Amino acid sequence: MGGATVAIVAVTEDEQVVLARQYRPGPGRVLLELPGGNADGDEPVEVAAARELLEETGYEAATLEVVMQTFLSSYASHRRHAVLARGCRKVAEPRLDDAEFIETVLMPVGAFIQHVLSGQMTDIDVAFAGLAAAGYLKPAM
Repeated sequence: MGGATVAIVAVTEDEQVVLARQYRPGPGRVLLELPGGNADGDEPVEVAAARELLEETGYEAATLEVVMQTFLSSYASHRRHAVLARGCRKVAEPRLDDAEFIETVLMPVGAFIQHVLSGQMTDIDVAFAGLAAAGYLKPAM
């Protein structure tokens, strides 16, 4: 089954990453995750990313850029999109669905890199793509 999801590496002007603390049923734990969700129908990926970021965290980005897309798994046609959101600022309170329990957390970029390396999140590949596109990770020479 096809479809598209977005996960957003959202960075504020003072280099804090906007994260969503939420329960994840697979690991059976509360994790600090990237905001994101499903694109609705033919909704463009950037539009879905802006909507999900605002709904889940109350933050809005100055710029949004799709920096990677990949398949959900080797058995799926579903596409996952990594979106880098820069210049994020809080403009509203989160608007969560009844089934969503999300707390917004800000983390300095350096600490976020350590968090990603800890493996305690489900969108590690998207996190690395966003960090690389933002210039926080440098390729080895």
